[in-house]
Amino acid sequence: MTFSITDSLFDQIIAALDNQEVKYFVDAKEGVLVEASAAGSDKDRFYELPEWNSASGFKLREDFTATVRIPLVKEKLQEVLHSGRGVFKNYRLVLKEYPEVEKRWFIFKNNTMGLYINQWYNDLREIWGLEKLDYIPESDENLIHDDFVFCEYESEVNKEDVMLHMHEFFLGKEQDLPEELKAALYEMWKKQFLNADSTEQTGFICQSLSDDFAGCITASKISENQEKVYVLTNLFVPENFRGLGIGTELLSMCFSKLKESGVSWILLPNIIISETLQPLLSRMGFEQAGYGYAAKLQ
Repeated sequence: MTFSITDSLFDQIIAALDNQEVKYFVDAKEGVLVEASAAGSDKDRFYELPEWNSASGFKLREDFTATVRIPLVKEKLQEVLHSGRGVFKNYRLVLKEYPEVEKRWFIFKNNTMGLYINQWYNDLREIWGLEKLDYIPESDENLIHDDFVFCEYESEVNKEDVMLHMHEFFLGKEQDLPEELKAALYEMWKKQFLNADSTEQTGFICQSLSDDFAGCITASKISENQEKVYVLTNLFVPENFRGLGIGTELLSMCFSKLKESGVSWILLPNIIISETLQPLLSRMGFEQAGYGYAAKLQ
């Protein structure tokens, strides 16, 4: 007797594998899970679920933690994994503090366990003489717009907020530089941002659903005679929101808007670039140009 794995049954199987207290079987006739005590001896009807133990669950969390790119969250999760006591419960509690990371955990967990379940199911289908099925992992590409709000920069509305968080970003403890150098970098970016804001500046602001400031990008044309060349006047993401793709999305949205306006180039002038920003610039097509960076938009 064969059975199909519906979305409902799939969710039930994942929950059952997570449950280390009770053993479950698939009732192929009814298409549901039953506890081992209720399963009959008919092996053509009742199929034991694949083995999944606490070691499997621990490795799943280790693998996910390796993908977390926010230093603070990663450190907390690693501490839980190495604590040796109440690991699964405490891991869950840490994730609840960071809803954006928690949502990615659920997708990672479902995809990893989905592949595992699909392999088990395909082994059964091979026994049944049926063609194997492919498993299509769930994508998290659109999650960032589920978790954050992106709006266009407006000087009258956003200027003071940007200045406040720029000050915190450049002079905060996350910048591992001498105090006088941090202050100088802040003054450079501040001057560039304010000079551009006095004329015309475009960009985007990112906020969490709880209205926390989560990043910004602004750009301005070089001069009235250089309509096709813009310069970045601001780009930063606070540490708590780093590693979620916000910087990439801010750049992508800014690029799209500038391209629609006929802009051909965007420059990042000859200032010190942080190590966290360099990989992002490379991914977005920036190349070194003299002592700065440039990206061709079209």
